[in-house]
Amino acid sequence: MKTEIWLSPPHLSGNEQAYVQEAFETNWVAPLGPHVDAFERALCQRTGAGHAAALSSGTAALHLALVLLGVGPGDEVLCQSLTFAASANPIVYQGARPVFVDSEPSTWNLCPGALEEALADRIRWGKRPKAVIAVDLYGMPARWDELTAVCSRYEVPLIEDAAEALGSVYRGRPCGSFGRLSVLSFNGNKIITTSGGGALLSADPLLIEQARWLAMQARDPAPHYQHSRIGYNYRLSNVCAGIGRAQLEVLADRVARRRATYAFYRHHLAPRPGFGFLPEPEGCFSNRWLSCVTIDPEEAGITREDLRLALVARGIESRPLWKPLHRQPVFAECPFYGSGLADELFRTGLCLPSGSSLTEGQREEILGVIRAACPVV
Repeated sequence: MKTEIWLSPPHLSGNEQAYVQEAFETNWVAPLGPHVDAFERALCQRTGAGHAAALSSGTAALHLALVLLGVGPGDEVLCQSLTFAASANPIVYQGARPVFVDSEPSTWNLCPGALEEALADRIRWGKRPKAVIAVDLYGMPARWDELTAVCSRYEVPLIEDAAEALGSVYRGRPCGSFGRLSVLSFNGNKIITTSGGGALLSADPLLIEQARWLAMQARDPAPHYQHSRIGYNYRLSNVCAGIGRAQLEVLADRVARRRATYAFYRHHLAPRPGFGFLPEPEGCFSNRWLSCVTIDPEEAGITREDLRLALVARGIESRPLWKPLHRQPVFAECPFYGSGLADELFRTGLCLPSGSSLTEGQREEILGVIRAACPVV
């Protein structure tokens, strides 16, 4: 059956067409232009980051972050294991090796204790990591105070992968401002979209200036085309930036809608035996990009896969939590540090439809399917 309720579809505000039309009328359809400049300024205002470079994807932003930090062949980069593969793929682009680190239960993000263990062990073996990548998973802020302190003690730069966390806040500070370099994604399923796109953020203007240069093929200042360094075609187009400007104007509404959907699921499902949710730890405000439930099969009488298939049968898309990267075939030979929480979350966790355009009727339909799929208790 065709899926009719999607996990996290794009949700347009109505103003996108006006900005796109303006780009066409002024002939700014290249990877430069007034919409790009305005979008970058707006991102800085929203995140508190000093400087931003609008790019073609979040993956491109993360790749440039590693390039700027000097990651190269033979290096190691520590990376959260419970995340999408795009968090680690750019490490391999640079010829370096990912070393994966487990999550902790209060946020499902990078565990500070496991991170310190991994840093100490890699250094003991003569392999000081060139960087650490921590993720704000599903919009939940990581434990940035502790992670920043650990990385500072070991003098290893921290990259924040906030691809899923625009609009989230940790102790009064917006996500996207915690790493030496931070990354956002505007893929079609994110809380706002530019159809495809991303951004690299930093308090350091020199890093962002260099990122822009690298993202435009690293052309030297000469009247002819001259290149003294390898560059990339990573800049966001002015047309896509116009879409992003309109989307960013309604970010607060999109966050409120997704949080309301999470509250609906938790209100109706948390009392059921075996159903668990990730609450907000003190000091955290999550955009609830995706609402996730964990299912204990012994208590609930149903597995997360049973429930996923029941939803699919009714045309409703859901998805298991990210399969840990240390369990992915492509990363099978990479080291891993942790107790196995990421594995347990993958075994029991399911992402439920969470789009900001989800209607009350659709939420009730989803709830009805879940109730019908679960044994009477």
